[in-house]
Amino acid sequence: MATQTPTPAPTLHYIFDPLCGWCYGAAPLVEAARGVAGLHVAPHGGGMMTGSNRQPVTDALRRYVMAHDERIASMTGQVFGKDYFDGLLRDTGAVFDSEPPTTAILAAEQLSGRGLDLLKRLQRAHYEEGRRIADPAVLKELAREIGLDGAAFDAAYDAAQGADTAAHIAASRRLLAQVGGSGFPTLALEHQGVYTLLEPSRYLGRPEQWQAELQSRIQAGG
Repeated sequence: MATQTPTPAPTLHYIFDPLCGWCYGAAPLVEAARGVAGLHVAPHGGGMMTGSNRQPVTDALRRYVMAHDERIASMTGQVFGKDYFDGLLRDTGAVFDSEPPTTAILAAEQLSGRGLDLLKRLQRAHYEEGRRIADPAVLKELAREIGLDGAAFDAAYDAAQGADTAAHIAASRRLLAQVGGSGFPTLALEHQGVYTLLEPSRYLGRPEQWQAELQSRIQAGG
């Protein structure tokens, strides 16, 4: 099994999916981690809803995800908007497909190291604004909103489609297995080549305590 190349500085590996509600719930924890001095946060898209797992929006899907989303909202304080619940989740022409937004995040990361910034914007667009983040035109618009150069992003997106995105997702899944994760989100702290699987669920809705925990671990050497 391929392994991740050790990183020189402490790295928080974040294995996520842009259409994962619990990843949206953990977004404040990721943001808090980005504020820890000396810690690099590396995003890895796991492809939860790709290929045969892509799903068109149906009443059954709406009922299924709403039950989870309402629980996530109550546990984390994250906002799920009316345009999501009563707009996107009733849009039977929409398809939930993780591949295009993962390609966009990969392109933003390769272009300027801003994959996490774009993920944050995509999560808001999906869960608050009810927008179709599997639509490349929407993705390119959102990339421009966060200040990425339009032409450069479009070229990076086009180059990352297909084989590059598939390779990224495959590597993310290998990493998920390597660190012993069981789903999304998975966060693992790497220090000097040693990986420690963390438990972000204990800190949902408590980003300050999570940040303090990460700082403590880094000071103790992982």
